[in-house]
Amino acid sequence: MTQADDLYEVISRRIAASRSIVITSNRAPQGWYSLFPQPVVAESLLDRLVNMSHQVFMNGPSCRPN
Repeated sequence: MTQADDLYEVISRRIAASRSIVITSNRAPQGWYSLFPQPVVAESLLDRLVNMSHQVFMNGPSCRPN
């Protein structure tokens, strides 16, 4: 089983059990498709996440140099 399949399984189980999940990323959800080798897995995973999510987009300078 690939890492993408593992992630799909974890997220699917948490959603089915009505459990919260927090995911942070430096990519917009549309940019995730290229990270998954199987387009069907990517579409299904993102559908589950995006349709039941509260998204917070942060823009501004990086705090890393500080």
